[in-house]
Amino acid sequence: MKQVGGIGTAVLFLLLGSAVPASSQQEQQEEKPGKPEKQTKPEQPGSQQSKGKQQQEPAQQERRQEQNQQQQQERVQQERRQEQNQQQQQERVQQERRQEQNQQQQQERVQQERRQEQNQQQQQERVSQQRQQELIEQQQQRLAQYRQHLNEEQRLAQQQTALLQQQRRIAQYRFQQQYWEHVRQEQSEAERYRNWNDDPYFYTPPIYRYRYRGTYYEANQYGADLLRRAVNYGYEEGFRAGEADREDRWRPDYQHCYAYQDANYGYPGYYLDQDEYNYYFREGFRRGYEDGYYSRYQYGSYVNGSYSMLGAVLSQILSFQSLR
Repeated sequence: MKQVGGIGTAVLFLLLGSAVPASSQQEQQEEKPGKPEKQTKPEQPGSQQSKGKQQQEPAQQERRQEQNQQQQQERVQQERRQEQNQQQQQERVQQERRQEQNQQQQQERVQQERRQEQNQQQQQERVSQQRQQELIEQQQQRLAQYRQHLNEEQRLAQQQTALLQQQRRIAQYRFQQQYWEHVRQEQSEAERYRNWNDDPYFYTPPIYRYRYRGTYYEANQYGADLLRRAVNYGYEEGFRAGEADREDRWRPDYQHCYAYQDANYGYPGYYLDQDEYNYYFREGFRRGYEDGYYSRYQYGSYVNGSYSMLGAVLSQILSFQSLR
């Protein structure tokens, strides 16, 4: 019985021993969770930045395009503003020119009206028939003396030409040749027949008074115009003579110029005595020579291809006083 009991106990222990591991294995199996899902690998920082850059690049490109468009528009607007400014400047210049032209036209109209009034007054106030005949006789004497003087001046011009060639003053030689050619043209004009009875100079009363070599003289409009021409022609020829001496590198010496000594350029042989015309021609020549030699315009100006004395200087030389 004892054996049987021992055997039974042994068998019991065996059964218990086999049961415990099974239960422990079962518990372990219950504790194990199911297979986890595959976890996504975390993205690396470099790949995130590249994706961000790729997303930002289109936006930046659009901004740059917008900026370029804005810059182009600004340039276009700036060019338009510049064109508008240029147009405005041109319009202002044109407007100023129109104003100057209008002023000149107004001045010309005023002067024309004054001349018309003077002509009307002169027609109404004709000199007497006796005075007209006296003036015509004086004129005939002037013309005869002037023709004789031109013949003498031709001989002096030839002597002066030879001297300039010896001195090798080429520019002054050319100027003298041109001057003498002008004087010869004046000579042919003086030899033309004129009907003195129909010339308004001889029946128009004087309107100005001026002083010449300490004596007062009177002149009508035609005589006054000839005096102005004497000064202006003298200035022009003096300017050219001064330029010629400067070109020849010759010392300034207007008194030895043939044109200054002759002083007949522009003199028609009538209206004024030759000595009187020569005096005013030399007054203009001296000032023109200085301007030409020293390359300046102190006494005159150069407009439309010709030289002329400034109005203020001209008035100072002539000193006309109105008789009305």
